[in-house]
Amino acid sequence: MTITKDIKYIGVNDHQVDLFEGQYDVPNGMAYNSYVILDEKVAVMDTVDQNFGQEWLGNLAAALEGRKPDYLIVQHMEPDHSANIDVFLKAYPEATVVASSKAFTMMKQFFGTDYADRRIVVGEGDTLSLGKHTLTFVTAPMVHWPEVIVTYDSYDKVLFSADGFGKFGALDVEEDWACEARRYYIGIVGKYGAQVQALLKKAAGLDIAIICPLHGPVLTENLGYYINLYDIWSSYQVESEGVVVAYTSIYGNTKKAAELVAQKLEAKGIKVALNDLARCDMHEAVEDAFRYGKLVLATSTYNGDIFPFMKEYIHHLTERNFQNRTVGLIENGSWAPMAAKVMKKMLEGSKNLTFTDTTVKIFSAMNEKNLEEIDALVEELSK
Repeated sequence: MTITKDIKYIGVNDHQVDLFEGQYDVPNGMAYNSYVILDEKVAVMDTVDQNFGQEWLGNLAAALEGRKPDYLIVQHMEPDHSANIDVFLKAYPEATVVASSKAFTMMKQFFGTDYADRRIVVGEGDTLSLGKHTLTFVTAPMVHWPEVIVTYDSYDKVLFSADGFGKFGALDVEEDWACEARRYYIGIVGKYGAQVQALLKKAAGLDIAIICPLHGPVLTENLGYYINLYDIWSSYQVESEGVVVAYTSIYGNTKKAAELVAQKLEAKGIKVALNDLARCDMHEAVEDAFRYGKLVLATSTYNGDIFPFMKEYIHHLTERNFQNRTVGLIENGSWAPMAAKVMKKMLEGSKNLTFTDTTVKIFSAMNEKNLEEIDALVEELSK
């Protein structure tokens, strides 16, 4: 793939992976992106996953057309991008590694060496001239690892954005960008919104025509659309109007209440995302909670606590800095209901949450009072 006259894509598609990072379902695989800049000097931007080293080296050799690379620029040390650093440096013994100081510390951890005899340490604002292409390095700590840098090529106005603007899915599969980019962002980077906001502020001062991420497609058009979504996600704003109803149910009674809330909201023309937490993709349900502005949590008291899938769900939300939302609660218990109290306690550290005045309290199965409570909850959520 040709990005510009001098920049070529040399990444790989992975259709072997089933769970990215051991937890995220990726039915359409993953792309591990790498690029080469061909100028008076040749720079390679990152490597790929360990399972694709030879394919990647083949792609690189084809792009080089007999030339030798001068630099390997390492933006991110997560193994899906860094695993072939040592393989590359053995294949090209005259090449120099360019990375942040923290990245070299991690190389020592991964490979047993920090390449002290063939490295350039870069930090904020440092530059590297390849000829007509001058690369400027921008530090991006905790987006989403501490060693991350992104790289700006002023000649072609390209931002090499590391894991920023990445998405799930291989490049040989067509799918909606926002859906899988949102799930990727919320799941993997979501905790670090403040750090992403800081990076966006730095990027705002650059004249960017192309974004080259380490996962997902190269972005060449409507960049404002992608940047705006990243701004929304990283500032924990509401992206879409709607209500997420997330529930667990043991014998079906809590499920009936959750479904009734969803039906009544939909009857009012409100978008509803209904998630059975024991059966749905947990990370899709987490994505929904960060996309929409309102959330209903419905679960049973269980061992004096709450049902395990709901507990896991709330943990996923809070560890990603869930905030700026309206939350309604439905609890069920046959003799000592505790669910609403436990859920509120779990969420007490979250910023700017507004709880509805109505909490639906079910004792075993719904009764007439519960139906009235559900109507009141729906009315509050409709405002």
